[in-house]
Amino acid sequence: MRSFLTVALVIAGGVLAKDADCHFKLKETVSSPRGWIKHGLPRPDHNIKLRIGLPQPNFAQLEQHLYEVSDPYHDRYGQHLSKEEVEALIAPHDESLESVDKWLDSFGLKEEDIERSPAKDWVKLTIPVTLAEQMLNTTYFVWKHIESGDFLVRTTSYSLPDFVHGHVDVVQPTTMFGRFKGSKSTIISVDDAPEFKTTSTTIDIGNGISVDPSCNATVTVTCLKQLYNATDYVAQGKGSVGITGYLEENANIQDLQSFYAEQRPDALGTNFTFVSVAGGINNQSLAAAGAEAGLDVQFAFGISHPVPVRNAIFLRCLLSLDTHANGLSRRFFSTAGRPPFNPDVLTPTDTNEPYQEWLDFILSHPNPPLSISTSYGDDEQTVPRTYAQRACAGFAQLGARGVSLMFSSGDGGVGDNDDNPATQQCFTNDGKNTTRFIPSFPASCPFVTTVGGTAFIPEVAVSRFFSGGGFSDYFSRPPYQDKVVSKYLKALPKGTYAGLFNPNGRAYPDVSALSDRYRIWLSGRPVLIGGTSASSPAFAGFVALLNDARISKKLSPLGFLNPLIYTIPEAFNDITVGHNSGCGTTGFNTTEGWDPVTGLGTPNFGKLVEFVTAKRH
Repeated sequence: MRSFLTVALVIAGGVLAKDADCHFKLKETVSSPRGWIKHGLPRPDHNIKLRIGLPQPNFAQLEQHLYEVSDPYHDRYGQHLSKEEVEALIAPHDESLESVDKWLDSFGLKEEDIERSPAKDWVKLTIPVTLAEQMLNTTYFVWKHIESGDFLVRTTSYSLPDFVHGHVDVVQPTTMFGRFKGSKSTIISVDDAPEFKTTSTTIDIGNGISVDPSCNATVTVTCLKQLYNATDYVAQGKGSVGITGYLEENANIQDLQSFYAEQRPDALGTNFTFVSVAGGINNQSLAAAGAEAGLDVQFAFGISHPVPVRNAIFLRCLLSLDTHANGLSRRFFSTAGRPPFNPDVLTPTDTNEPYQEWLDFILSHPNPPLSISTSYGDDEQTVPRTYAQRACAGFAQLGARGVSLMFSSGDGGVGDNDDNPATQQCFTNDGKNTTRFIPSFPASCPFVTTVGGTAFIPEVAVSRFFSGGGFSDYFSRPPYQDKVVSKYLKALPKGTYAGLFNPNGRAYPDVSALSDRYRIWLSGRPVLIGGTSASSPAFAGFVALLNDARISKKLSPLGFLNPLIYTIPEAFNDITVGHNSGCGTTGFNTTEGWDPVTGLGTPNFGKLVEFVTAKRH
């Protein structure tokens, strides 16, 4: 790669005076973000990894394909697109490519200086902040988050030359002030986790389902399989399941083996494939074990077992070599991003957008896992709308290729992703400080399946923290939700929370699962843990089993789930007790049918597997 210091000096010396008449046009501007203050100016040689999104002119066609192949009553159901077909649909026009190349060339940037996505809809380059400021006609500042002390290099507005303005959707990092974080993994007990044991007695909860009474105090793989009617299913080891890890969360192998020895002895000795994305690390020290990562891999893989034995851990893997027909594979993706940033030291990157790094990686490979869970997110309003739309479009691409994506709904109820009522922030981030419920992203993306939380047996909406749920301010309500969400809104007393949410927005969650008092192993000890960060990987484990059932019958994987699950609400256990407090309110209430607390409810695997393996599918 060429010396960007040299490039910057060339620009400063006036070599590019031929473009002096170029007119810049404002592309995006935001108000000073709540909770952040200007700390100073970055070092001139501070590097920024700039990401430039080009328009995807045929995305509407991709979306049509997505809905057709995901609708169980459509003739094309299950006829997912290939990687190459998806890339052809999202590729930018040649005029856009030429205009962006002209813009980059005018600043001395050549092909060897940039990285392109396979579809060429993203351009990435690492450049000094001084060069980024000239390219975007802006000034970057170091911003400090008052509460946490985190630092970011960002700007509140940027412009583009008029000849390229219409050929770029988004440029980041510029106006993104989100604090990408995990759904709350609340550790209830570290030293005094109850002794693991099962009983010979059961609780009859109806519909022929009986559950060990200990499940009210401690949730295990057996509890979940009993509760969700999956004890009789014998998996064939087909398909694949993946867990995304961020923020230096490490999935510890020794903890996984301890978990297997206790809850899945038939899985003892098996492992997962570790995949490093953008420099993600694999620290196997017990002291470095991550609660979130441990929870995710232990329950997603424990529920979806059996799988072929895979004892090797790889820092890189060629996903193109993986074939679903050869057995159910398990992968943990560790994505680097948002490292601690010291404003006085040169730092190559300081980003809080690692899910886009992961998207770049996973979309570049032909065989991603078929069921993937993510337990991380931002407050929707801290993610610029243009960027959220592009990331959401990436999730749609995976769905069209046959991948089911699960995201935690968050643990702040209708508030932000802070489950502490005393510190929740429920104000708009547009400078007006209007009181408002705060939806979460990517949970609000209409192309993912968002998982809320329940507790106890019989199940109620979780009350120790509150299942995130509500309505997006960025994305309109998708057609698969029209019937059930309209019914819910019509039943709300007139004027309920008027102005606090967008009734026309994409509503979430879609489904739920138990989310409290999960027993995992962490740093060599059993602990109890909770949050929708538990319900999402658990649900993903059951989706992996559904794919196992379909693939065993030589049927296609499920792919994007929502058009399917909204047609079969009878395959879910309706939750009608509880609410999701936040923002100084009791939030929304559960009710018969769909609600923005627990969605359609929790899965009845027996009914689901019968439906998805029927001959018409």
